[in-house]
Amino acid sequence: MPEPRAPALGILAGGGPLPAQVAEAAGRAGYDVFIVGFADFAEPAVIAPWPHEIIRLAAAGQILSALRRHHCRELVLIGPVRRPSLRDLRPDAEGTRILARIGRSLFGGDDGLLGALVRVLGEEGFVVRGAHEFLSDGATAGGVAGEGVMGGVAPDAQALADIARGARVVRALGALDIGQGCVVQDNLVLAVEALEGTDRMLERAASLRQPGPGGVLVKLVKPGQERRADLPTIGPRTVEHAAAAGLRGIAVEAGYTLLTDRPGCIATADRLGLFLTGINAKDATT
Repeated sequence: MPEPRAPALGILAGGGPLPAQVAEAAGRAGYDVFIVGFADFAEPAVIAPWPHEIIRLAAAGQILSALRRHHCRELVLIGPVRRPSLRDLRPDAEGTRILARIGRSLFGGDDGLLGALVRVLGEEGFVVRGAHEFLSDGATAGGVAGEGVMGGVAPDAQALADIARGARVVRALGALDIGQGCVVQDNLVLAVEALEGTDRMLERAASLRQPGPGGVLVKLVKPGQERRADLPTIGPRTVEHAAAAGLRGIAVEAGYTLLTDRPGCIATADRLGLFLTGINAKDATT
């Protein structure tokens, strides 16, 4: 196999469109790309245009072998993957060795587990990069949220107060490695995000909505989070679910929130009359 023209980027792909968007951006940056799609999570049609293999999540030996065979030196972990139970993992021999090195992080929150995984990949000789480093070029449909209002609707004074309240709540939750989001209405916390994810949280928030102007969804990176994995992510469907829950807007952390379809998110928010804004989390919590 010929040597790549530049360092090869390995993409460890879960579901959704973002693995393809990272691959496109990496190609523009001069990288050869190879994708490991996690079986039962990656979407074959999404990763089909690039060299790829579909491999079980716990088959670490096959994964590492495939990455090395394709001369990958740098890696990106991108796309949602539901954490399986230990009983369902069925690791191969290499996977068992890596699970032992991850140790107690297996039993903690997602950030602790992902941080341990990034550390182990580094020990295996790879450099783990963040997806936001590639998606910030603005040339794909997806991208990274910038600071300020995106679209034609802006938050009013009450919404800004709810955003500040939500940011403080999410920072507290994140410090415990629980979740990245919450819903606040008129200073009342309607729901916080845990293992169920944003969409299920929004369903709960809808059932708890109070009279008056709708609440806001706030999503932030956890304090001290490993920012090369599991960044907050929203897409047009998130905006639709927020509207269905009676919310009037969404605030996300600027610079570190991935948008699966930035134009689609903005168009959907404008159509439904919601604001979509990127905030500096430090400023919002002071």
